Amino acid sequence: MVFNEGVRYQQSHEWARKDEDLVVVGITDYAQDELGDVVFVQVPEVGTTLGKGEIFGAVESVKAASDLYMPMGGEIVAVNAVLEDEPEKVNEAPFDEGWMIKFKPTDPSEYDALMDAAAYRAYTESPGD
Repeated sequence: MVFNEGVRYQQSHEWARKDEDLVVVGITDYAQDELGDVVFVQVPEVGTTLGKGEIFGAVESVKAASDLYMPMGGEIVAVNAVLEDEPEKVNEAPFDEGWMIKFKPTDPSEYDALMDAAAYRAYTESPGD
């Protein structure tokens, strides 16, 4: 299991990484492993503005479907169109080619409230997750 030190995490298993004035989001290695083979990824349209904690899309696997939640509020400025034809990128490279959205945050300080890799690892290892 990979716990990328260069990103922040939230309890719903999305990761967020700063990219200059934008934030890139995807699902964690833990989440893709739990889901199994991803067969479909739904993302919002560019220009959509969502608040922290709001659903921005969904991911479907051979096992289950799961909603995706915004780690911070912001306006969607890019989506990973590759996932439309190659959703397996989420399984193969969740922190790289498997990213899902990029957004311009409305409050960049919300990033600091997300978990670091050590806290997320502890969260995933706790009973009842």
